[in-house]
Amino acid sequence: MNGFIAYCGLNCETCEARMATMNHDDTLREKVAKLWSELNGVEITPEMIHCVGCRIEGVKIPYCESLCPIRLCAIGRGMETCGNCGEMERCEKLRAITEHNSDALKRLKTAV
Repeated sequence: MNGFIAYCGLNCETCEARMATMNHDDTLREKVAKLWSELNGVEITPEMIHCVGCRIEGVKIPYCESLCPIRLCAIGRGMETCGNCGEMERCEKLRAITEHNSDALKRLKTAV
């Protein structure tokens, strides 16, 4: 599977946090931090917006690195992505992403 596809099926190549990191774009980091702070109801600073991708070796956003329940579950189960898990269709953790992003679910289903 494409290494830029996250455990949950999101495409890291199109993630603005990754784009800001790869392009050293502090203006985009500020934009992402502001938006994600509003969406998540927590303070996210531009300094936190450093990520190369969920399954790519290297820096991650603090949430993705150590708090994301989907990523932690997949790593703990030794899965390449959630698409390799027999519980994918009924997983409540994954549903938090896939119910709002049908493309993520399609990526997981077609990559198996």
